[in-house]
Amino acid sequence: MVATAVTGPADNYQADFERRWGHLRRARVRALAWLLDAPDLLDAHDPHWEGRIASLGPVTFETERWLTELDADPAPLDALLGAKMMTRLGLYAEKLMALYFAHQGRLVAHGVQVRAARNDTVGEFDFLLDDGAGGLEHIEFATKFYLLQEGVHGQLADSFDAFVGPNLADSLGRKMRKVFDHQLELGKHPAARDVLPRPVTSAKALVKGWLFYPAGTYHELALRGIAARHCRGFWCALSELDRLEGDRFLVLPRLRWLAPFSAQSATWMLDRSRLRAELEDHFAQSNGPVLVSLVGEGEGRIVEFERGFIVPDDWRTRAGERGAAPTV
Repeated sequence: MVATAVTGPADNYQADFERRWGHLRRARVRALAWLLDAPDLLDAHDPHWEGRIASLGPVTFETERWLTELDADPAPLDALLGAKMMTRLGLYAEKLMALYFAHQGRLVAHGVQVRAARNDTVGEFDFLLDDGAGGLEHIEFATKFYLLQEGVHGQLADSFDAFVGPNLADSLGRKMRKVFDHQLELGKHPAARDVLPRPVTSAKALVKGWLFYPAGTYHELALRGIAARHCRGFWCALSELDRLEGDRFLVLPRLRWLAPFSAQSATWMLDRSRLRAELEDHFAQSNGPVLVSLVGEGEGRIVEFERGFIVPDDWRTRAGERGAAPTV
């Protein structure tokens, strides 16, 4: 993974999203719009990925109209998601994408488990889509949030494993090795024949998400294999909180991590001192980083203009101790 300089001014994805989708008011519909329209996380054209990265392409006018209709009448979306409170962000995003693929008329099945025996699960097909030629396109879908570690001497590391999950249990490198070596190979497993109505003719990964860079660096970096226009934010330690711009903040619940935040009002908005107090209380009980949205007024609404993870002060040390895994 080679770092290069980004030319020209940094894009503000939040502002772009609000210009295009600011008319959408329902959080679930905004999340779906983000999944369909957000830049891919990975560069599908980079040879590193061997042509195995999927892309949805530009949102069509028909899809824009459909999203607007869903915002006015979300009954189909609400019926799919159900009344039960959902906590898993990946499942939430997958259900939203299932609605889209079904609306396209391409969805054959999703969440199809493959078992070699009754209690031996080999894997699961996220989405099986009609490929238009009598076969199936297998789409492995992921929404991921990774923080780029700093090097020992403040230099940024040069491996996909340097992008780590907030809780340090995962990395971009580890995730993509699993996707390439196991999940995208599922259609070739002998046990898959029992659940596949047609042959799988192609298998690709569709990866959406946000990457978070050490505060002060994230507008300057472009990394080979990562899509140039990917959604990006910052991360900093609690002790560095005073470096943040703005004076109004929101702690984002997990199901609001996808699209930039927007609401008519936000009673849970915090000033800097209250944010610090809440974070100190959180870190006294948990070492998990917290995603914070920096917000302001936008056409009579509260809108996000930047976002980032605030990590406990020992996070850098723990991230450095997690050990280097082989690069993808």
